[in-house]
Amino acid sequence: MSKKSYDQRTNLEKIQSQWNKVSGLHSREEWSAAIVRAATAAEIAANFAIRREFEERSKFDGDFINSLLRWANGLDGKINRLLLPLSEGRKAHKVFAKIKKNAEEVNKKRNAVAHQGEFCSIGESKETIEKARVFIESVVGIYEPGFTLKDKS
Repeated sequence: MSKKSYDQRTNLEKIQSQWNKVSGLHSREEWSAAIVRAATAAEIAANFAIRREFEERSKFDGDFINSLLRWANGLDGKINRLLLPLSEGRKAHKVFAKIKKNAEEVNKKRNAVAHQGEFCSIGESKETIEKARVFIESVVGIYEPGFTLKDKS
């Protein structure tokens, strides 16, 4: 049986695929690249949450929701422009507000790598990756209780 193509994977499968890359890159001392993958996994987790909020509360079609995800542009935009406003007055809002700082720090470090060519140390990488993990597991856990990222061994 062949492996499912990336395009055909669910958001949760994409998150785990990105996380698998984080482990591999980190083990090869590609710390800056591992940060970019961790941030990508966090952004996919935000997309997952946004889609779930819209599914639960609206009849908007997938194309419209995807246009909003592109408009929100990046982890920071998705949290501030979509997740926080969408979840206002709901239990999920408290979780998003609590972990917003983690997302901001992951996004800031990712942008420094991707846009300024910054190189990161192993310590910076571990710290950023752990913040991404907390963000991902907290966000996805709202909709999929007990969700945890599996580390490649």
